Amino acid sequence: MHSPHVYAVIIGTEILNGRRQDAHFEFLKNALARLGHTLFASLVIKDDPKLIANTFTMVKNDPDAVLFSFGGIGSTPDDLTRSIASEVFKNSPLERHKGFESDILARFGEAAYPHRVHMADLPPHSTLLPNPVNNMSGFALENRYFFTPGFPNMAHPMIEYAITHYLLPAPKRTTLTLTASCSENTLIELMQALPSHIELSSLPQLIENKPRVVLSLSGENPQEIAHYFKSFTDFLTVKAIDYTLSDTF
Repeated sequence: MHSPHVYAVIIGTEILNGRRQDAHFEFLKNALARLGHTLFASLVIKDDPKLIANTFTMVKNDPDAVLFSFGGIGSTPDDLTRSIASEVFKNSPLERHKGFESDILARFGEAAYPHRVHMADLPPHSTLLPNPVNNMSGFALENRYFFTPGFPNMAHPMIEYAITHYLLPAPKRTTLTLTASCSENTLIELMQALPSHIELSSLPQLIENKPRVVLSLSGENPQEIAHYFKSFTDFLTVKAIDYTLSDTF
């Protein structure tokens, strides 16, 4: 997809209770930006089965969704992601992935039993995401839902692999920005006249008790963006409202 809705789901009670710091949001944001994509949503959630299932269901219900999920794919009792992903995205129990099973046995031998081998129990039709650290793979479903461990040194190469192999560059966008010495309220009627496909950003400020607004328009058609942006600059000029063509937020 050229314009996917990219969701980051970071699963980890230890992040929410402060025992660990998130390292995934910033990395994923920057990795996506290299192809011109931005995040549609980013969620940090508890290791709670119902919450994970509800979150995955929300993503599944978005036909434009691409998911990057972090955490919960190991073999301990709190690793819930594999089974919940299988229920939500495949409506099926886990199946043994023979290729991944071979990798686990090659690395651990008899120590793969009785627990580690269960990391190879994946949703049906999973494809593996290579792990250059220890060859314990993540997995992907339908070339759009990607599941990685919580460890950044393992997860981030998998994310790079997924973005490189499965995402197309986003269409180029034009963004025009101004900062005006007025309130948002002054410009609302012009904002309401914008087509819904033009992305509007309006950020109000109060500087020395004087209102100011930073306004941006963004879209794929540069002529269209220039046309609607001019409606704002013309209005500000007529009203003798000072503005600059910059973001001074």
